[in-house]
Amino acid sequence: MSGPLRRFRALPLRSRLALLTATAVAVAVAAVAASCWFVTRAELQEQLDDSLRNVKVDNAYVRNLRQACAGGTPIVPPEGSYRVQIVFASGETCTSPRSSPIPAQPGDIAVATRRQGDALHTTDADDGAEMRVYTYPFDDGPENLFPGSALAVSVARPMSEVDDPLGSLAWVLLVLSGIGVLGAGATGLWVARAGLRPVDKLTDTVEHVARTEDLTVRIPVEGEDEIARLSRSFNAMTSALASSRDRQAQLIADAGHELRTPLTSLRTNVELLARSDETGRAIPPDDRAALMASVKAQMTELASLIGDLQELARPDTADQGSPLRVVALHEIAAAALERARLRGPELTINADLSPWYVRAEPAALERALVNVLDNAVKFSPPGGEVDVALNQHGELTVRDHGPGIPEGELPHVFERFWRSPSARALPGSGLGLSIVARTVQQAGGAITLRRPRDGAGGTEALIRLPGAPTPPPETA
Repeated sequence: MSGPLRRFRALPLRSRLALLTATAVAVAVAAVAASCWFVTRAELQEQLDDSLRNVKVDNAYVRNLRQACAGGTPIVPPEGSYRVQIVFASGETCTSPRSSPIPAQPGDIAVATRRQGDALHTTDADDGAEMRVYTYPFDDGPENLFPGSALAVSVARPMSEVDDPLGSLAWVLLVLSGIGVLGAGATGLWVARAGLRPVDKLTDTVEHVARTEDLTVRIPVEGEDEIARLSRSFNAMTSALASSRDRQAQLIADAGHELRTPLTSLRTNVELLARSDETGRAIPPDDRAALMASVKAQMTELASLIGDLQELARPDTADQGSPLRVVALHEIAAAALERARLRGPELTINADLSPWYVRAEPAALERALVNVLDNAVKFSPPGGEVDVALNQHGELTVRDHGPGIPEGELPHVFERFWRSPSARALPGSGLGLSIVARTVQQAGGAITLRRPRDGAGGTEALIRLPGAPTPPPETA
């Protein structure tokens, strides 16, 4: 990157806008001024050429001029601002005594020798004046006073008649261009300041948020232009960040609350065991076995809670975890059923699984189905039944015959750490259904919990996942 470009980019935005505006106006004004100057120059020169072509020098004057050049009586030049001289075939010229000679050009000689009809050119006279010269052949008429001689007459006017107005015009255009550029720069700076005022407000707000971490600040949105879109996007971003921070704070608070109970119980049990060793007072074998069982259960609960927290801490986007691929939902459901039977060996689990293939993350989907089945096993009465069905439309239902969930509590079942008052005495973290809902949503499906329609009690979980009864050709 060149030095000037680097310095330009280092300027404030409003200065760059003002400079670019002034530059654009300067280029436009320069182009217009140059075009005006050249058009005027061409027009003035055309008028000068027409005036030279229209000059008709009297034949008597030409004769007298030749005689004067041959040693005769000097003559008075014709009135007007043009000069007249005779051009001979030899290249010699004959000019009135009061006029400075103009050297003959090849075109003038060609006219004198009748090899060319006329000639028009610009040349310098002997006195240094730049002249515009028009040469035409001399027709002596019937008198023929100069037999055997070829003559041409040159009529010239000074180029100052064109150059002087052009010089004045150039100064006028230069002054006007300078005024225009300065005015454009001032106007560009004013427009930049007015146009960037909303950006300044946005910048101040962003700096305030960065300094204070106050995500409740919102920028007023006016109009539908780019600045308004940027303001709306910023407001949406801060709102999302505030919501994310609130959820994070709530998650930390809920996790601390859930961790406090097993940690307190675990600490109490460990202290009892340590005090027994320190004092030498042995704990009865049955009580010691109960304490150790309690410690193991609390450790298992902590490990489960930490695993659930790690699962929820993963990014919501599926591409951050394992890649999605086509899997057999009925096979994953069968594997989850085997794990559920181990956790509820006294229960009867009925399964009717039709083939259904979905696109999902296999490990996460199996974990979600295990969580749903764990809830069914947990709330089923001893010796009860759990019905699991996967129909040909990709609808997986899991139904238990337990006490069921009251209608008023159904809207909260997928909230993190929410537990029904009737389930708080049972093991669990309150995160299982939250994990299930997120996994199903990432696979493009939906899950609902409802009371069975037959009114026989219990709870029915309905999972709908998009897919097909047969695998795609590339996975078949």
